[in-house]
Amino acid sequence: MSATPPDRRYAPSHEWAKPDGDVVTVGITPFAVEQLTEPTYLELPAVGKAVAAGDELGVIESVKSTSPVYAPVAGEVVERNEALADGPGRKADLGLVNDDPLGRGWMVRIKLAAGAGLDHLLTADQYAAQIAGH
Repeated sequence: MSATPPDRRYAPSHEWAKPDGDVVTVGITPFAVEQLTEPTYLELPAVGKAVAAGDELGVIESVKSTSPVYAPVAGEVVERNEALADGPGRKADLGLVNDDPLGRGWMVRIKLAAGAGLDHLLTADQYAAQIAGH
């Protein structure tokens, strides 16, 4: 899979947003995962949390650093990837973020706020140009 598939938009802060109707799946890009190195902890927002584009959604920690994860779109968190969260008798599987950041490593789904969209985000080509400059 391409590091910047064209079926989604990208935030300059390295989150991706894949629309499906009025719900957007959000995760971090392979470039972000590469910069972090192995994620060790992820804090995700609660379902029902309202966010504006650019708000901090959560935090991802790795052996190398701690980085905020930002909401690329405005709306309400309607689902979180529970496989990435610790739960009763279950340890978070952050390997999903490391191994499949564009697929099974998604983090949250956000129902777009009225009038919100993705036009402010980078296209795949624009994002690829941004990370090529690093």
